[in-house]
Amino acid sequence: MVDTVILWFRQDLRLADNPALCAAAERGSVIPVYVLDLDSAGDWKPGAASLCWLHHSLKALNDSLRNKLRLYRGDAAKIIPELARKHNAVSVHWNRCYEPWRIARDKAIKADLQDAGVNASSDNGSLLWEPWEVLKDDGDPYRVFTPFYKKGCLAAAAPRKPLDRPDLTLAQVDDDGMAVTLDELGLLPGRDWGEAMMEHWDVGEEAAEQRLEDFLEDGLKGYKSGRNFPDRDNVSRLSPHLHYGEISPNTAWYAVSNSGEGADVDNFLSELAWREFSYSLLYHFPELPVKNLQEKFDDFPWDKDAKRLRAWRRGQTGVPIVDAGMRELWQTGYMHNRVRMVVGSFLVKNLLLHWREGEAWFWDCLVDADLANNSASWQWVAGCGADAAPYFRVFNPVLQGQKFDGKGEYTRRWVPELKDMPDKWLFNPWEAPADVLEKAGVKLGDAYPEPIVDLKGSRERALEAFKQTKG
Repeated sequence: MVDTVILWFRQDLRLADNPALCAAAERGSVIPVYVLDLDSAGDWKPGAASLCWLHHSLKALNDSLRNKLRLYRGDAAKIIPELARKHNAVSVHWNRCYEPWRIARDKAIKADLQDAGVNASSDNGSLLWEPWEVLKDDGDPYRVFTPFYKKGCLAAAAPRKPLDRPDLTLAQVDDDGMAVTLDELGLLPGRDWGEAMMEHWDVGEEAAEQRLEDFLEDGLKGYKSGRNFPDRDNVSRLSPHLHYGEISPNTAWYAVSNSGEGADVDNFLSELAWREFSYSLLYHFPELPVKNLQEKFDDFPWDKDAKRLRAWRRGQTGVPIVDAGMRELWQTGYMHNRVRMVVGSFLVKNLLLHWREGEAWFWDCLVDADLANNSASWQWVAGCGADAAPYFRVFNPVLQGQKFDGKGEYTRRWVPELKDMPDKWLFNPWEAPADVLEKAGVKLGDAYPEPIVDLKGSRERALEAFKQTKG
């Protein structure tokens, strides 16, 4: 008689290179399940954009599993052991997640299963290296990226080679009275925004593999420098696929490594390592999402200005490159990385608003919202995190626009009110002569807002506030 085993899908919504799936397939006949456990996540339940992506990703996975994916909603700590009992499973398999709330919950689930005589097995299907594998010689975690990557990652064992899709026997099971339909999970937002946002994406394992193939063919060459320009195709756009595990970092690592050598390859691999660094920080410093890694920022004199925060969220700051990024975020669930740094700097330095305000908005709006990356990146741009950009380094959004969007293609796409502004004044229309504005059909304060803050004055104000952190 063939044993029944449960494969618990989480952030690994794929069949290829899935260690837990391979282990389950070797053990017996597999019941594939997914549990939407929002309450256990607390403050870190997925945002609206992420849930919208998840809906489509689960649909794609279910198609791959010949409509055998079983969906549940509720406390996984109760549901997983109950499923094992109801279906007489001898084993439950899953790939590890690294958010603090998941680590605590999964330990409890593993203990309950083992107490019931059920084997509980977890694997690494999300990272190139486990966070506890890349440490300094004294056993402490790295807090600076370069030695983390060069002395830690590259000196460690090479990442695991990708695994093939296993020969999978799916179990025939009776209704357990607990499963729900995809629509009953309620992942889609109750407004048209989500549908319009998802028109910019193809979702699922097949789409992720195609995205990687397209990047290797059209985006990798010139990646090192081209990735800084938001109007170019030198970005992989793999981040949401990686977050929900539609493709593994191992697959991306070896696909790029095997494509050749040179600065572009090296730079992309180091970007994958930045993702690893963020996960290492979250694992070793679980308060990363809520607490400054550099405690001197605990008394920083942040402002509270709901009106300015609302203008930033809506892309109505009057600073074109900032507004372009924020509108791209709202309309597509994504923002180019260079622009993420610019809008982040503008929020925490020019507006002097807390980095957690930005983190929370990105968490809700990004399809690639990831607790480790989001937290580490916002602390980086705020200057209070590990290996952070110094607080006194304030991105000038005018110069950033001129340097990285010189022809204005990106900015004009997302801020069409300024489509007829000449390049010279596109990024600082408030300084343009009246006749230039009139010819471009731009009336500041009407068709397009005046800047909500003076860039020079706000920079000086930020530097003065920073002095207070030096004690």
